[in-house]
Amino acid sequence: MIPELKKNTEQKMQKSVEALKTDLAKVRTGRAHTGLLDHVMVEYYGSMVPVNQVANITLIDARTIGVQTWEKPMLGKVEKAIRDSDLGLNPANMGELLRVPMPALTEERRRDLTKVVRHEGETAKVAIRNLRRDANQQLKDAVKDKAISEDDERRAEDEIQKLTDRYVAEIDKLLAQKEQELMQI
Repeated sequence: MIPELKKNTEQKMQKSVEALKTDLAKVRTGRAHTGLLDHVMVEYYGSMVPVNQVANITLIDARTIGVQTWEKPMLGKVEKAIRDSDLGLNPANMGELLRVPMPALTEERRRDLTKVVRHEGETAKVAIRNLRRDANQQLKDAVKDKAISEDDERRAEDEIQKLTDRYVAEIDKLLAQKEQELMQI
C-alpha cells in the first residue's frame, strides 16, 4: 500500500512540474519559438482548434515566426486569433504568409514577466504541497484502519517529504532558469 501511494504521489508531482514547464514556455522571452503559438485557438469549420492544426509554423529568423495556412481563407482567421491572444503579438499579412515579429522586451516588461513566472512557480509549489498533504492524510487513515503501523507511517511521511523537497527544488531551478532567460538582453 505504501509503495503504491508513494508512486502515485510522485507521478502527480511530476505532472505538476510538467504543467509548470508548459506554462513557462508560454511566457515569452525576446526570442521567437514555434511553441509560442501552440495554445492559440482558431475557428475551423465550426470547431476551435490550435493554430498548428491549420497552418505550418516556422521560424523565419530569431525574432520572427512565419505562419502559412494550408487553406488560403484561413489566413485572416489565424491572423485575428494571434492578434486577439494574450501574447501581445501583431502579425503582418504578406499575402500567403503571416509574419509574426517578436517585439523587443523593455526592462519594465521583463520585470512584469518575472513576476508572472514567480506566481506560476508558487502555484506549482502549492500543488506539490497539496499532494503531500493528501498523501499524509491517506497514511493517517491507513493507521486508523490498522492497515499500517505508526512506524511505517512515519517512514512513509519522511519519504513523501523528501519527494516534496526534491520537486520544490526542481521548481526553484526552473524558475531561476526562466528568470535568467527573461533578464538577458
